Amino acid sequence: MKGTIKMKKSELIFGIVCVLMGIVFLFLAIIVKSSLGSLLFGFSFAEICIGIVAVYKYFYWNSPKNIQIYKQKIENEKIELNDELKIKLRDKAGRYAYIVSIITISLSIMVFSVLGKLKIINDAIIIVFYLFGYLVFQIVLGVIIFNCLVKKYN
Repeated sequence: MKGTIKMKKSELIFGIVCVLMGIVFLFLAIIVKSSLGSLLFGFSFAEICIGIVAVYKYFYWNSPKNIQIYKQKIENEKIELNDELKIKLRDKAGRYAYIVSIITISLSIMVFSVLGKLKIINDAIIIVFYLFGYLVFQIVLGVIIFNCLVKKYN
């Protein structure tokens, strides 16, 4: 099997840790009687499912009959990740997502402000301040990341 690509042990460890975290959340959901019980059940289900899938994928791709297929899959992923057109498209998609999220946050601020003034939602001001803070965070982070990238590539 020398020269073949196999999944890393860290993938298996990640899956096992997720299952264990899911069991801890499940234990907490059963033991702790609070309003967070349903949330803890949800976390436990999510963690256990993610862990089981990760463990399954580890053993599936490391079985002798699938090692060649996995090797081809990894090579194709490397080609896709380094393709210049795909890189430009990912960058452009990220930019569009950034712009759409800023527009969505801005519209949400207006909607929650109106709903608060009409007394449809109580304490809408908290939501508005949170969204405004998030909007400022997004814009500042975008500027900081852009400036760091400019410095890196100049």
